[in-house]
Amino acid sequence: MTRRIKVEALARVEGEGALDVTVRDGRVTALHFRIFEPPRFFEALLRGRPYSDAPDITSRICGICPIAYQLGAAQAMEDAFGVVVSPEIEALRRLVYCGEWIESHVLHVAMLHAPDFLGLDDALLMAKTHPEVVETALRLKKLGNRLLEVVGGRAVHPVNLKVGGFYAAPKRAELLALRPELDWAAAAARRLLRTVAAFDPPDLTRDYLFVALRHDRDYAITGGRLASSEGLDAPIAAFPDLFDEHQEPNSTALHGRTRDGRAYMVGPLARWAINGDRLLPDVRAEAAALGVAPVERNPFRSIVVRAAEVLQVVLEAQRLVDAYRPPDPPAVPVEPRAGVGVGATEAPRGLCWHRYRLADDGSILEARIVPPTAQNQPTIEEDLRQVVERGLALDDDALKWRCEQAIRNYDPCISCATHFLRLKVHREP
Repeated sequence: MTRRIKVEALARVEGEGALDVTVRDGRVTALHFRIFEPPRFFEALLRGRPYSDAPDITSRICGICPIAYQLGAAQAMEDAFGVVVSPEIEALRRLVYCGEWIESHVLHVAMLHAPDFLGLDDALLMAKTHPEVVETALRLKKLGNRLLEVVGGRAVHPVNLKVGGFYAAPKRAELLALRPELDWAAAAARRLLRTVAAFDPPDLTRDYLFVALRHDRDYAITGGRLASSEGLDAPIAAFPDLFDEHQEPNSTALHGRTRDGRAYMVGPLARWAINGDRLLPDVRAEAAALGVAPVERNPFRSIVVRAAEVLQVVLEAQRLVDAYRPPDPPAVPVEPRAGVGVGATEAPRGLCWHRYRLADDGSILEARIVPPTAQNQPTIEEDLRQVVERGLALDDDALKWRCEQAIRNYDPCISCATHFLRLKVHREP
């Protein structure tokens, strides 16, 4: 017999995909998470453009996480030109990134992922059964967007970031005006964390190879060195020597693996495991009280870690606003020259890496951008294999739901197209 399960629309993620599974004697013998990501040619689009265009062009890769791409591109150009920005510029960059983490994480935690744990189809039903969670999430997301507006110029594809810093620095009074809302957000983020920490996740524990940036002082967001759960400590320029992307015949999305062919995980669980000692004391204490382990190996617990990271960046935003002094000038001088530069930041979904080769006049000769979802592709497939094998006794609808939930653990940003997942399970006698 052949048993087929189809999910006509994988809601609550970005992009298109399909999952084909073949089962024989109770074992999964083949599994392909197929992605139909339309080619967008950003790397080719950048070739021949001046270095100064890179932050604005790359921000269009993702409407939810534009800062991840803008800042990674700017840092790579600064690396190539030998530019060092001031501590005030660094602090303002971290603040605008806090805004992005707030709006992105809250959207995923409360509106896209929480329905899975509550047995609901979507956030519209949540608004009826858990209105306080939805109202809190919308207000938190609005705050994140407001930070992007004040520092970045607008909430979607901000226009104020540039190579060397910012076109203009916000006035101190503009940021201090956000302080009361940040005070509310600190309490709201704690409530959100306590809510999702009480969810009952499916039982799945795996021994992941975690990879993330690690900063010498802070919880890694805007930069750091490459680190792993196996003790890796390397500069970001070493990324292509350690990791590689390859094309799978069943998918248009690239798959990231280590150079020796192993799957690895980037994102909240990886950051949490690698940077736990960099968390603010209040966050560490709150998480410990709720039973969040220093290393979480159940991917379904990623929702809890994301919520803890929301609290982390809200508290950081408070501190950064209080200490804010407008950088003067808002950007350091930049003199283009031939060279190669790399940049890397921690997008909400994980490590995002950039590399550019530049001509004498600063025009871009070559660009390479490695987003987090591509790196997580093989790990998502490995998770799905175990989810299917453990769930073969479930009926079609229940197994379909569980597979969708497993994919949503990663908050995958596949593309900005319509969202589809078709799941086929072939059960061979």
